[in-house]
Amino acid sequence: MMRKVGPTPVHKSQRGNLAWQLLIGLLLISAVIVALLLWGSPVQKEQQAQRPRLLMYAAAGLRQPAEKIATQYEEEYGIAVELQFGGSNTLLNQLQVNKFDTSDLLLVADDFYTDKAFSLGLAAEVLPIATQRPVIAVRKDSALKIEAIDDLLEASVRVSMPDPDQAACGKAVKEALDGIAIANETLWSKFSAHVTANGVFKPTVNDVATDVALGAVDAGIVWDSTIAMSANRDQLKAIPLDVFNSKSETVSLAILTSSTQPTSALRFGRYLAASDRGLRVFEESGMRALEGDAWHETPELTFFCGAVNRRAAEQVVDEFQQREGVVVNTVYDGCGTLTSRMKTIDRQQTGLGFPDIYLACDRYYFDNVQEWFQEDVDVSDMEIVLTVPKGSEKVRSLADLTKPGVRVAIGRPDQCALGALTRQLLQQAELYESLMSKQSQSAELVVEKPSSALIVPDVVTGHVDVGVAYLTDVLAGGDQVEVIHIDTPHNVAIQPFSIARTSGQKQLARRFFTHLAKSREAFESLGFHFRIAPGSSPAVE
Repeated sequence: MMRKVGPTPVHKSQRGNLAWQLLIGLLLISAVIVALLLWGSPVQKEQQAQRPRLLMYAAAGLRQPAEKIATQYEEEYGIAVELQFGGSNTLLNQLQVNKFDTSDLLLVADDFYTDKAFSLGLAAEVLPIATQRPVIAVRKDSALKIEAIDDLLEASVRVSMPDPDQAACGKAVKEALDGIAIANETLWSKFSAHVTANGVFKPTVNDVATDVALGAVDAGIVWDSTIAMSANRDQLKAIPLDVFNSKSETVSLAILTSSTQPTSALRFGRYLAASDRGLRVFEESGMRALEGDAWHETPELTFFCGAVNRRAAEQVVDEFQQREGVVVNTVYDGCGTLTSRMKTIDRQQTGLGFPDIYLACDRYYFDNVQEWFQEDVDVSDMEIVLTVPKGSEKVRSLADLTKPGVRVAIGRPDQCALGALTRQLLQQAELYESLMSKQSQSAELVVEKPSSALIVPDVVTGHVDVGVAYLTDVLAGGDQVEVIHIDTPHNVAIQPFSIARTSGQKQLARRFFTHLAKSREAFESLGFHFRIAPGSSPAVE
């Protein structure tokens, strides 16, 4: 007889054990989920560790706007900006002393420190942000009547002020009072002695504001923006003094050479200095914002560049685009053609093709469009020479261009600066009419080209016997051509650089010039004479 086979009966104790195991398993799973929510998965941790971070040193008095802008930037782009605060001079000294520092940016209350960082090779770019000036801070319930600096010198008045050796505000006050002589000393020496005897020097303006708010002193000297940003602003009031009106100082940002991620640092710098991003925060903090560029993640510049500058400018453009992470739309052509194009563009509107920046072949054509540009700076100059095939003796001087049968290549005056300058050169030598007479006899005897770069190939191929060209183009012809220098002071073309009045990216354009100013070797290796003097910079209106 067959027995029925069914499921093995489960004992009560076994059922209880299974229930406990299931409960413990659910608790363990819940714990893991909670842990992941609280601390993130290993992958999330690794991704967070790999997120780009920037380190910015910032003047303590700029804490409020710096923290707000850094938070906004991280929320918008996921890039954290770590901030370390201190007095402007203290931070600069730290950069000078610590040779292993890898910080990215320096934000200071006075551009004296960023300019110094630049001159010491600690900064590569400087961005102007806003202005502020020193004022007297007192409690709103103070009975003090302060109308001049002398009122602070009363024996009973306790004064707190920033240390000039640590903070930018202290330096500004010292400079203002050092310029005023009283008896056999300066007003600063008298004032600093009073602070030492009856007050206190503090490392930052924030410390001074706190002293005043707490009643530890009767008055303090801070930036006018310090009170607007102070947590104790409801208890404080500002008293402006005439002696400080001339000490309006510029808050500025430097991109440090110690940065290992300069393109990322510059991008944040553009954000901080953008008229519709960071500058709004500085204005809210009581400062007077300077003109800034509109914010674009990848801004673009339109660059009109005279053809003579092309070989030198190409290297500058490539390096600038790579470092800044921007786009430079460059148009190379003869300056006659470039300026004609400018005249057809509506200069009252941006984005329609008018250049942001212009590097001309010579002042001859730049002067024709100067009204549309701001103050210009001479970048270089280039010699105009004769060029002949190697070994040729047919032409040895300017006068030989008019000899019968000599085939000549020159620039077209209406298309390139070289042509206009050549015409002037020949007119001054009283040779122009004779040369044009040859052209009327035969078009093959005098050939006009739209740019200097097209003249040398005609000499190389033997199409002409001589060309009038820029030295840089002749040198590019190598050992197939020979240079004949012209003995005259009128054979030099000067290349000016300027920023258009209508440009919406003036600060970016100015940094392009800064990069250009560091490109002496690129220009001189091509035969240019480099003219940019240290500290030169085109105006930004």
